[in-house]
Amino acid sequence: MNDDDIDADVTDRMLLQRMSTGDRAALSVLYRSYHGRLCRFLSRLTRRPDVIEEVINDCFWVAWQKAGSFHGDSRVSTWLMGIAYRCGLKALRQHGDEPVEDDPQSEQRTADNDLDEDRELRDWLSKGLDHLSVDQRVVIELVYGVGHTLDDVAVIMQCPVGTVKARLFHARVKLRNVLPALAGDSPKHKEGAP
Repeated sequence: MNDDDIDADVTDRMLLQRMSTGDRAALSVLYRSYHGRLCRFLSRLTRRPDVIEEVINDCFWVAWQKAGSFHGDSRVSTWLMGIAYRCGLKALRQHGDEPVEDDPQSEQRTADNDLDEDRELRDWLSKGLDHLSVDQRVVIELVYGVGHTLDDVAVIMQCPVGTVKARLFHARVKLRNVLPALAGDSPKHKEGAP
């Protein structure tokens, strides 16, 4: 953990302490600090924005209620990701993962604002990640997207570190096999092939 991570965790612990006394401003600061990270993380569980927002709200409701019982066995970020993960799994059981109808005009506005190369790369990686199981996508996001250690991921997912390592290994193997085909490098996509 670098100095910035330590400073952030100290700040987060102080916010939790204030939340435990009923300080809504501290909740607001913590919410704003983690909202983007949680959105990105939860997008690996589901593509439904309505479910993602519901899960984030549920996560912070749990954090609000349990702020006083945080023992400091892990970083606050690890604790919050664990809550979000469990809330996300619960929401998926309740709602399923059926996509919501998108607004085509909204997609066009987003497409117009993105750089084509960045969007292409994100789409390619997203399609690759779609070939993984939910647990594999979550491990990839937590390790490579958020930067958690394998020990942190084990705490978040409430499983042994060996299970995390296995999921990460199998996810990388699957991505190594599927990404070239998605990029058009498979034999059936090469010039002259049917």
